[in-house]
Amino acid sequence: MRIDSYDFGHIVIDGVSYRQDVLLWPGGLNSTWWRRHSHLLVLEDVAEALAAGPEVLVVGQGQPGRMAVDPALAAYLRERGIELVALPTREACRVINSLAGKRRVAAALHLTC
Repeated sequence: MRIDSYDFGHIVIDGVSYRQDVLLWPGGLNSTWWRRHSHLLVLEDVAEALAAGPEVLVVGQGQPGRMAVDPALAAYLRERGIELVALPTREACRVINSLAGKRRVAAALHLTC
């Protein structure tokens, strides 16, 4: 997967445009993804992506970085040897592109706040 561009509320992935949050994993994409808690990412929110066995979970926390990662999710990932990278979405997109083809990456990308 390649992030072609990101702007507040809009992302282009492999040439396809999306205007809502997306969940990505090796070989899959959920373009109707939403979290149980608006600005808190919990395990059940990303279970679909984690089922694909990623080495890294990249979290795009929104343009200003408001979405937090639940400490229980961070602990779960650590216990399973899955690296967690949580950054504002623009920076998260750069990380995803830099890891493409090098590591199995899943991503939870919040596109707005």
